[in-house]
Amino acid sequence: MKNAIHILFVLLSLNSFGQTEGIEIIKDPRVDGLVRKQAFPLSASGIPQIAGYRVQLAFDSDKKKIDALRSRFISMNPTVETYIIYNAPNYLLKAGDCRNYNDAEKIRDASNKTFPACFIVREMINLPRLD
Repeated sequence: MKNAIHILFVLLSLNSFGQTEGIEIIKDPRVDGLVRKQAFPLSASGIPQIAGYRVQLAFDSDKKKIDALRSRFISMNPTVETYIIYNAPNYLLKAGDCRNYNDAEKIRDASNKTFPACFIVREMINLPRLD
């Protein structure tokens, strides 16, 4: 008889601790977007980005000069990506998507004669191509 009472007590107590409904999380729907953005940042064009290095070759307020310098750099280094970034009032010419500092140094050293004021900057880069 004692065992039956103990078994009945255990069964009733287990039932009282169980949840009959799931947990409902109420949150702003924009939170999911922020979580995705922080997990793997994308550029404005939708290309995934990581932390890395680029070489800033030149800056000028005249876009035509920057375009001419970009053409000159591309003729010397056709495999290196170049970027023109407008940071008012200047246009910045940057080159490379280098994952480490040594790769950026190679680009800087190769273009140091043509662009004597070039230097390495740390920023978010596009994932390098796998060619």
